[in-house]
Amino acid sequence: MFRRHLPLLAALACPGVVQAQAQWPTRPVRIVVTFPPGGSSDIVARVLAEHYSAAFGQRFVVDNRPGAGGTLAARHVAEQPADGYTWMLSNSAPIVNSPPLYRAPGYDPITGFAHVAYIGAAPTVLVVNPARVPATTLPEFTAWVRAQSAPPGFGSSGAGSVGHVLGEMYMRQSNTQLTHVPYRGSAPMLADLLGGSVPLAFDTLPQNVEHIRAGRLRGIAVSSPVRSPMAPDVPTTAEGGMPELVATNWMGMSAPAGLPAAVATRLHAETQTALASDLIQRRLAEHGVAPTAMSSAQFQAFVARDVQQIGGMIRALGISAE
Repeated sequence: MFRRHLPLLAALACPGVVQAQAQWPTRPVRIVVTFPPGGSSDIVARVLAEHYSAAFGQRFVVDNRPGAGGTLAARHVAEQPADGYTWMLSNSAPIVNSPPLYRAPGYDPITGFAHVAYIGAAPTVLVVNPARVPATTLPEFTAWVRAQSAPPGFGSSGAGSVGHVLGEMYMRQSNTQLTHVPYRGSAPMLADLLGGSVPLAFDTLPQNVEHIRAGRLRGIAVSSPVRSPMAPDVPTTAEGGMPELVATNWMGMSAPAGLPAAVATRLHAETQTALASDLIQRRLAEHGVAPTAMSSAQFQAFVARDVQQIGGMIRALGISAE
C-alpha cells in the first residue's frame, strides 16, 4: 500500500517533480509492442505514435519485443521506471491470455501496470487455406476435422495469443482435436498458411481480410457477437452453431505501476482526442479496430474482469504453453 503512494509523497517533497510531470514529455517516449511488425498491435501502435509525436512535440518510438505470448515484453515494461517514458501497447495476449499459460510470467497483469487508455478491439477469425480445407461453414469444418486421420495443425501468432486461446476453446466446445502451431507473430504464420504448410489458423481478422476477399483464404467464422464490416460475408461463430466461441483482441495503452497521475491524465486525454479524430477512426477501421471510449478507471476494471473471467477459464481448461 505504501509503495502506491510513493510518487505522490515524492511530488509533495520535491516541487520540481510536479513541474517535470506537468512538462512531460521532455524526451523521446517508447511504446513497446508485444508482437513483431505487421500485426494489429504494431499497426495501432504506429498510428498512435504518429499522433502522439505531433500532439506532444516529442518522438514516440515503437519498440517491437515479441516472444512467449507477449510476456517477455510485458515483463520488460513492468520492470521499467514509472516515469511515463516507457509504455506498452497492451492487449489481451500478455495481460489476460498468457499469464495463466506460464508458471512464472514475472509480473502481475493487474497490479503490475497502470492501465491508462483503452483503444478498441479487433475481431478474430477462423481462416483456412481452401486448397487444403474444403469446408465452407463451421459445421462443415468440424466434420472435416473429425474425418482426418491425425489432428490438423492450426496456426496462431504465438502461445498465449487470442488465436491460440480461441483454438483451444474451439477444440473443447466441439470435442475435436487440433495441433497448435505457434509462430512469432501473424506475418510468418500467414506466409505458411498461404503456402499450405498449415491448413488453417485462428487469427485476428485484419491481417487476413485481403486474402479472404481475393479468395486465397476462406473465412469460416468470426468470433465476435456480430459480423465484421471488414468481412460482412463471413458469418459469426454463433451463426455456425457455437455461440460461446467468442473472443476479440482488445488493445490499450499501459505503463508500469506507479505512473504519476499527471502523466496518466495527459496521455489518456490525448488518446481520447486521437480516437475522436475522423482520420484516426478511418485508419483504425482499415485494420478492423473499433475505437471505444473508456475512463482510466473503467479500463482498469475491464482488465481486472477479463483477467478473472478469461484467465480463470484458461486455468480451468488446463491450457499451458510449457
